Amino acid sequence: MNAAFLRLAVLPASLWLAHFQALAAESPPPPRLPKIQIARDGRTFETPDGQPFVPFGVNYFRPGTGWAPQVWKQFDAEAARQDFARMKQQGVNCVRVFLTFGSFCPEAGKLSPDGLAKFDQFLGIAEQAGIYVHPTGPDHWEGVPEWARGDRIADDKFLQAIEDFWRQFAARYRGRAVLFAYDLLNEPEVRWDTPVMREKWNRWLIRRYTSSKEMATAWKVAAGSLKPGEISVPEPKDALGDPRLLDYQRFREDVADEWTRRQVTAIKASDPNALVTVGLIQWSVPALIAHPGHYSAFRPDRQAKLLDFLEVHFYPLADGAYEYSGHEAERRNLAYLECVVREVAAAGRPVVLAEFGWYGGGKPTFDGGRHPAATEEQQAQWCRRVVETTAGLAVGWLNWGFYDHPGARDVTELIGLMTADGKVKRWGEEFQKLAAQFHQQRIPAKTLGPRPTLDWDACVTSTQAGREFRDAYTRAFEEAIKR
Repeated sequence: MNAAFLRLAVLPASLWLAHFQALAAESPPPPRLPKIQIARDGRTFETPDGQPFVPFGVNYFRPGTGWAPQVWKQFDAEAARQDFARMKQQGVNCVRVFLTFGSFCPEAGKLSPDGLAKFDQFLGIAEQAGIYVHPTGPDHWEGVPEWARGDRIADDKFLQAIEDFWRQFAARYRGRAVLFAYDLLNEPEVRWDTPVMREKWNRWLIRRYTSSKEMATAWKVAAGSLKPGEISVPEPKDALGDPRLLDYQRFREDVADEWTRRQVTAIKASDPNALVTVGLIQWSVPALIAHPGHYSAFRPDRQAKLLDFLEVHFYPLADGAYEYSGHEAERRNLAYLECVVREVAAAGRPVVLAEFGWYGGGKPTFDGGRHPAATEEQQAQWCRRVVETTAGLAVGWLNWGFYDHPGARDVTELIGLMTADGKVKRWGEEFQKLAAQFHQQRIPAKTLGPRPTLDWDACVTSTQAGREFRDAYTRAFEEAIKR
């Protein structure tokens, strides 16, 4: 037993009280952060007293914890405290962090006390540092229990369980202003062909069409070729404007909307003032998809009706992985970036670029090591131009990763503001300048010059239509630069 504790144990009660009052005086409670809300202009964020807030931060995980990172199973409170102090120095004011099935809900409908205790610590550390936390819904990083396997977007049994999770989680943290917002899931995508999707597709068709004859007329096929309740899923192949394929994409969008609606309703039932969003993958805007099945079906203008604000993630993949090969490649990727964020912003909600970044400071090993080395300066230039290109369309930015993460099997290995051993990179220096620039500033809306309109129906049924749109958009983007 500790000797200091033995000495305290023999003190009278009055001295005990004085001792702990002195300890409390030495350790003041963390500063209370104001609750962030949607601003009155409907397109930015602010505090209750009207002070502008620009979420400018990172996604949090630590190097040396495996891949995928074991944020909670290897949680180290003291390391996290040091990380938050470093992040604060760099200008970070918001941290997005992944919750996991393995640490938070290994059993359906039951929250893990151990995971919650760690998250409580995490919130306290963040609050002490004056940094908001942006938790993202349970995912696979630390293992997927049996109850959460299968089609997690369309399966009603899973949806019931995740509704239970959110009701309990949001109730526990109701009123905690350190929570910026809930992100339902990282990059959800509606699957193409699963047993539950086939069943729901046929039910959807019965609601959409009064008869097989009406369906056959709409699809321009022989009436006798369609049997209600036995309609197969179309192939995810290019078929520009094909009515059957378009119906399937609309059905998938309905599935996505229902998934979002149910979870938002569960959260708001427990905490009506909580902000809710979802981290959309960039092919939620079908300007670039590998095939029609690659479209996520989380359509921004539909999701916006259900969410408080929109998030989208972006990486420079206009011509495969960006390799800093020259101005033309950079412009094509910046044009692609702008068209994605512009489409998301058109829905009329605040937009946060909740994942972005690229590699720098070495030669990456992902994709078999085929990509060339890039300097820290190249990384800093790309990332700064991402922010500059989207400012006014987006009103918040979260870099993917605070540290480089050696051992990652993708661009994460060299994407940080800092090296794995804590050295500030050039992008970290530029990030700090941008954070200061946006601090307590209301970002004005960006007005773009002439740009082509994305034909959604064409692009979700034809990759060629997407290529043609991107080419036209790049030309318009380059013309704007010349002016």
